Amino acid sequence: MSSLPIHDLPLFLAAGLLLNLTPGVDMAFVAGSSVAQGRRAGVLAALGVGAGCVLHMVLAAAGLSALLAASALAFEVVKWAGAAYLVWMGLGMLRQRGGTRLAPIDVDPRRVFWQGAFTNALNPKVALFFLAFLPQFITLGAPGQAAAFIALGALFNVGGTAVNIAVALLAGGLRDALASSARGRGAGAWLRRAAGALFVGLGVRLALSSR
Repeated sequence: MSSLPIHDLPLFLAAGLLLNLTPGVDMAFVAGSSVAQGRRAGVLAALGVGAGCVLHMVLAAAGLSALLAASALAFEVVKWAGAAYLVWMGLGMLRQRGGTRLAPIDVDPRRVFWQGAFTNALNPKVALFFLAFLPQFITLGAPGQAAAFIALGALFNVGGTAVNIAVALLAGGLRDALASSARGRGAGAWLRRAAGALFVGLGVRLALSSR
């Protein structure tokens, strides 16, 4: 990792953990699958979501390398699009109210893995997130940018899969408490607000950066 053009790795790990702990579509799908079909189904859903994330990671790495190698204009377009997306996503988190609802999902556990993979792979916001978030921690102009992109994406994906597996195990045994606990909904709301503020700040930081 030290030979790759990566900087501010502790900040990346902290930001990635905060995002992975924030309730979202993937977490709700994993928890719902675990509630409906048991822990095995929830774990399969978490692994499927991780597989879908790998596809986004590889495609984003290839696209980012081509854009950055093309011209300074391409860099500026990616930078401002990424900054706008991060701010938009952060403001959306700050405005959103309520907690995550763990509704049962009637699915066959043998198909949950692929459903999780397709749910993530067909979500364009995941690809936009990688393009907006990961480049902030890669040294521009240095060799090995694509490898650094893949490495950061893999770290983020491993953390997200671990969190989703933990959610699947907890939801399988504590589904009633998680579904009705006001304290749990409050914790989710605070995590969402903290992540929203973080992404607004990262968006501003990206907008003020230079090549």
